[in-house]
Amino acid sequence: MEEGEGLRRPALRRTLAAGAALAAAIAAWAGSGAAGGEPGATSATRTFRFTYSVAVRHIPAGARRVSIWVPVPQSDKHQQVLDVVVHSPLKYAFTREHRYGNRLLHLTANAPLPDSIELQLEAVVSRRAYRVLGAKGQAEGSDKPGPQDLGRDAMVPIDGKIAAAAQQATAGAATPLEKARAIYEYVTSSMTYDKTGEGWGRGDAIRACDVRRGNCTDFHSLIIGMARSCGIPARFVIGFPLPEDRKQGAIPGYHCWAEMYVEGVGWLPVDSSEASKHPEKREMFFGGLDANRVAFTRGRDLQLEPPASERLNFLVYPRVEVDGVVFTGVAQRFSFAEVGT
Repeated sequence: MEEGEGLRRPALRRTLAAGAALAAAIAAWAGSGAAGGEPGATSATRTFRFTYSVAVRHIPAGARRVSIWVPVPQSDKHQQVLDVVVHSPLKYAFTREHRYGNRLLHLTANAPLPDSIELQLEAVVSRRAYRVLGAKGQAEGSDKPGPQDLGRDAMVPIDGKIAAAAQQATAGAATPLEKARAIYEYVTSSMTYDKTGEGWGRGDAIRACDVRRGNCTDFHSLIIGMARSCGIPARFVIGFPLPEDRKQGAIPGYHCWAEMYVEGVGWLPVDSSEASKHPEKREMFFGGLDANRVAFTRGRDLQLEPPASERLNFLVYPRVEVDGVVFTGVAQRFSFAEVGT
């Protein structure tokens, strides 16, 4: 566990000095071989400073303890976290969520408590476009699926109508890759990106199957449930989109996608909701992703550390509890600015 207090101990900043060392790290990552890159765009890399701001307002008088959990991006094959800095008046620690190993920033304050608390997480991230299908040198790697990637989640069952939809979609498909493609095509074709009405945005696979409308969480929850019902490991990934046509600015909200595991290929990314909105990118978003995003966490039904009052459906926005009860007086802002290479 890495600990810090206020600005006196920015835990990760010491691992990469600003300036020349950071620039060298960016250059090394960008040039480290995009073997899994998108054809024609193998060098498509975006390096940016992502700012995640949280304000907890109007803490009740007499409250004894405030606990805050914030997701922290971490490095993988497709993104490199080059620097992380925390600005906070509170003592903090970096911890790990238990089911998927997601990295968390945990902050606490005890009575006497102020009326409000503000904090900010800054991360310098370099993200590459990639494609796993047909990529030279692509290997499965050590990131293998676990039992949680085949079982049900609270809002993602793998039986009943979800299994029936999967059976219908994959009729005639012989291999896991063919079934994964059939599921992607079925959901992309049959669902509409629509954030009207009640119930969207929770990643409720049953609702998605019934009403065929929702946002990215709903599209990909249905894909994950259908894939798992066919014996294909699948997992949920959530983070934030980066505007393709801007180099800096505010980010209004999250974006998510899914990954299905196919032997001989590895984790196969799909972005069905973006493919639905942009039919010209439908082929690209099966087995490949652009660099216009940053991943923060994986998985559903997350068990935070230290434990929150309940498991979380997913984590991308801050979780705040006052005396062990979820607190809603929270404002969050997200922004990015590209870093020159």
